[in-house]
Amino acid sequence: MPVYGQAAFLGRAVASLLAQTLTDWELVVVDDGSPDATAAAVAPFQADPRVRLLRLPANRGLGAALNAGLDASAAPLVAYLPADDRWDPWHLEALCRLAAAGTVLAWSGCRHHGDRVSLGPPAGFGLQLVQVLHRRTRDRWLERAQLESDDLERLHWAALRRRGAGAGTGVVSCEWVDHPGQRHKAIRESLDGGLNVFRRRYRVPDPLRFHSSDSGAVDEVNLYRRFRERPGTPPAAEGLKILLVGELAYNPERVLALEERGHRLYGLWTPDGLGASTVGPLPFGHVTDLPDGDWAGAVRRLRPDVIYALLNWRAVPFAHAVLAARLGVPFVWHFKESPFRCITRGTWPQLVDLITGADAAVLSSPEELAWFEQALPGRLDPARTLALDGDLPKADWLEVAPTGGPRLSEGDGELHTVALGRPIGLDPGAVAALARAGIHLHLHGQVRAPGPKGDWAGWIGEARALAPNHVHLHPHVGQDRWVEVLSRYDAGWLHHLRSANGGDLGRATWDDLNYPARIPPLVAAGVPPLQQASPGCVVAAQELVGRLGVGVLYQDLDDLAAQLADEVAMAGRRAAAAAVRHQLTFDHHADRLIALFRKVAGR
Repeated sequence: MPVYGQAAFLGRAVASLLAQTLTDWELVVVDDGSPDATAAAVAPFQADPRVRLLRLPANRGLGAALNAGLDASAAPLVAYLPADDRWDPWHLEALCRLAAAGTVLAWSGCRHHGDRVSLGPPAGFGLQLVQVLHRRTRDRWLERAQLESDDLERLHWAALRRRGAGAGTGVVSCEWVDHPGQRHKAIRESLDGGLNVFRRRYRVPDPLRFHSSDSGAVDEVNLYRRFRERPGTPPAAEGLKILLVGELAYNPERVLALEERGHRLYGLWTPDGLGASTVGPLPFGHVTDLPDGDWAGAVRRLRPDVIYALLNWRAVPFAHAVLAARLGVPFVWHFKESPFRCITRGTWPQLVDLITGADAAVLSSPEELAWFEQALPGRLDPARTLALDGDLPKADWLEVAPTGGPRLSEGDGELHTVALGRPIGLDPGAVAALARAGIHLHLHGQVRAPGPKGDWAGWIGEARALAPNHVHLHPHVGQDRWVEVLSRYDAGWLHHLRSANGGDLGRATWDDLNYPARIPPLVAAGVPPLQQASPGCVVAAQELVGRLGVGVLYQDLDDLAAQLADEVAMAGRRAAAAAVRHQLTFDHHADRLIALFRKVAGR
């Protein structure tokens, strides 16, 4: 029985074991560094000699907890009862019949998500611990240093299947209990999880090798090795102590550009992030976290020169709490996405306090800055306000120059476009029209998140049915492979959306004000971004790619196909991207930010 923070459920799980018709069992409860009263929840059952508690001193992850249980037990058959699940009385007896018939891996049916029933793996989730019994083998679960994943097939079931046959009982005899604290929900982006939600919940201090069934694999160990293993930069004579507050969103390693200038970095992180909202402990090192408990006292003891609070809507409540604590430290608020989300969620008053109450405010685009000036007339100080994209990447990822080829189009004579993340604004019919024009769509790092047909998996299925030879799925592309992978494509999609604001900022949407985070990776690889033109409208991405001369501003898909086929013009855009790509890195602007910090800190 692996348990982390599930003491409130544990009693009903053990009660379901005590009610089994098969009574010849031993139970090893493995407390994986739980922050709650797990030991007290187990205590009433420890008078039964069949029940033992094994406590790990710190959270080591599901694989390590299960391996500790395997090593501490001796029975020839192994079943799993997570502390938040439960078995029906005949569960073990039915599974043991299959094992007696020679089955290596046996599973039952289960109830889950209210009234749903599955005789095998729950659809979309895979075979769950509570369903399974298997013969004891030499195989062990993959542990955190090897992989963290919601896919238990990768972690252990596949190894058991190589030992022999697997089979189901065909009988529903357990419940996979649905609640917010489930481990897989901290992993899968479609369930409000993701790598950083997982890191925060389990307090993981080291880089992760992480796999989500929604978005694929990320290897932080190799990605961040260059930063983590290098020595820290000696503090500069006039170096600042900078306290990062909130979350870092995409490209979090960008903050090392500040450390490389001799400034010392500390971190205080929001407890309410998303999978893309990077929080500490940071996997690339060189940032010292403050304790979560008495954070106000920790800040006063640290006495930083400046608080740099950031970045997106999830961080607003926590950043506001730090501002309201009046810690006597100059406060800079950097905001990107999005004022409209804050209005919808009811945190707009807090956002206004942050924008107007901070010693300086940084907005991510000139258009977003102008929107706030219109929304809060007379309340922003131009001398203490800056426009700087909050998601810019670290310049290290540009060490490889864009090659200019060989592009895929040079091999087959057709045009190949790429979308990093969701193909926002493109419907399957548009994809089919592109295919008829000989234009391929390559999707990298798709996430099963809410989309136009329930989720993007449905969108992808329809698009592939309409254009089977022109829609291609690929894994997520890490920063270290942007140039290598993306330079194969002729162009890259931003958001296929036309503005309707007519030049009136009051009618602008977030798509009008935003710099999509996919712009820097495309430009880094020399790939022209595709931006639908909205003449007479205020659109930040349209203004940026037009001013830099790096992108294709198209009226409609026919116009796009014609522009993509103009090789001379496209070569000019690729050359322009190569010339300006360093301007789209955080390092390029770090000194501007430090100058602002010095101004508010009186330094």
